[in-house]
Amino acid sequence: MTTTTAPAQAYGARTTESRNYAILIFVFSISALSISSLFPYLYFMIRDFNIAKEEEDIGFYAGFVASSFMIGRALTSILWGKLADRYGRKPIIMIGTFSVIIFNTLFGLSTSFWVAISVRFLLGCFNCLLGVIRAYASEVVSEEYHSLSLSVVSTSRGIGLIIGPAIGGYLAQPVEKYPNIFSQSSVFGR
Repeated sequence: MTTTTAPAQAYGARTTESRNYAILIFVFSISALSISSLFPYLYFMIRDFNIAKEEEDIGFYAGFVASSFMIGRALTSILWGKLADRYGRKPIIMIGTFSVIIFNTLFGLSTSFWVAISVRFLLGCFNCLLGVIRAYASEVVSEEYHSLSLSVVSTSRGIGLIIGPAIGGYLAQPVEKYPNIFSQSSVFGR
């Protein structure tokens, strides 16, 4: 029979703490990446929806799609904060993570302007990660590292915001860029 000593228990706590923190940073950067990746291909998406009568109007409609996310976030951020205080940070972070996966996939499959706006709005409503992750980041590290923890979390968000447009640009118009991989008759060719 083995007994766990106090230093080993402390090490186990630090390992769990480090793992949770690493996951937190990854989720936050991916969330930011998915938010910013739409800008390189949004022009093409709006153009393909055929809603703009003139090419000069595409930016006008793209602004609505891009801002619908922040409108949703602004309307629900306080609610998500209260829910996180009541039910815990982890369940709310899981909801936010799954919303990023689901609504970004649906956004990519949008076939009309109004569907795209609706999906981005819902993504903003359910993407509760910004405030909750910052609160959780200060809870999973010891008090002496709170400032560093929040700095690293903010940096991970910044990295996601930087990488997002690069990936979005790389993946924009896949049928035209990569005709050997993506067929014109596939979902990517619409």
